[in-house]
Amino acid sequence: MADVPFEDDEDAGAPDENGVLTVTLGPDAPARLDKALALAVPEEAVLSRSHLARLIESGAVSRGAEVVRDLKAKAKPGEVWTIRRAPAEEIEARPEAIALVVVHEDSDLIVIDKPAGMVVHPAPGSPNGTLVNALLHHCGDTLSGIGGARRPGIVHRIDKDTSGLLVVAKTDRAHQGLAAQFAAHTVTRHYMAVVHGVPQAADPRLRGTRGVSAEAGGILRIATNLARHRTDRQRQAVVWPPEGRHAVTRFRVVEDFADQAALVDCWLETGRTHQIRVHLAHAGHGLLGDPVYGGKRTLSAKALGPEGAAAGMAFPRQALHAATLGFDHPATGARLDFAAPLPPDMAALIAALRSGA
Repeated sequence: MADVPFEDDEDAGAPDENGVLTVTLGPDAPARLDKALALAVPEEAVLSRSHLARLIESGAVSRGAEVVRDLKAKAKPGEVWTIRRAPAEEIEARPEAIALVVVHEDSDLIVIDKPAGMVVHPAPGSPNGTLVNALLHHCGDTLSGIGGARRPGIVHRIDKDTSGLLVVAKTDRAHQGLAAQFAAHTVTRHYMAVVHGVPQAADPRLRGTRGVSAEAGGILRIATNLARHRTDRQRQAVVWPPEGRHAVTRFRVVEDFADQAALVDCWLETGRTHQIRVHLAHAGHGLLGDPVYGGKRTLSAKALGPEGAAAGMAFPRQALHAATLGFDHPATGARLDFAAPLPPDMAALIAALRSGA
């Protein structure tokens, strides 16, 4: 992933500049405070239930003027709670002269076509060579400071091993405006993925998979909740209310490779950790090259030819590319839409699959 925790493309809303996070409990909120907050806090805030428990017990959580320190305190849907976070331990990010593919840049924001293999922001184990390091060199001190020293300007993220488009804020005004659009689900994002098998709406197995439904135009919709896996905390898993966070992915088949694999166009209604990868695996069509969710399926050399099958089985990363990104400019209101071509490795993979099919 992994670019923890915002992998696949997670919307990176954040506490305000004072570290204050305000959340409203949803209609399915559990009655116990720590559980209710764990469900309501946006995943991009990076607050585990254990961290929330410590904050509650330390007096950092309040309902109106009332400070509540009891983890088991009663909570009700619709209540507004305030969480005051201590500043995170910062990892110093230094400017590095790393080449960037700049798709658009103005005084408020910059749009980057990120290569696969690049982590978005510094973290333990990845202090250097990140997109933030590159942006600090490219933009100097003009990046929005809302994200703190570790992630200045970062509004949303994609995996280390996912390529493609993301927008970075250069001003606090842009940061707040873009974060609001991600929260309202008005940002458009399409991903191209290569998956095992060929998803078909008429497939009885797929139609019988919980959370999967068909829409007009050959579109398949997956709606589940997602949460951290119970035993492997680096993974996400499909869960059902009241657990987890609501996640919706739509996708359609673009090209069929001899019934062995398919190029699919995926678009997000929500942005959760690993969302596309988990959802397509849940549907039985994990991504080629995905070491976490792709499964152990093989490709038929008879159907695809030896080269096509070998290329698909040897692909070294999840075959996922953030191909389009659209949003309203946070300063001017103008609609901006961007597209990034498939990177060379995915283009070569598709060519190999196509030639065999």
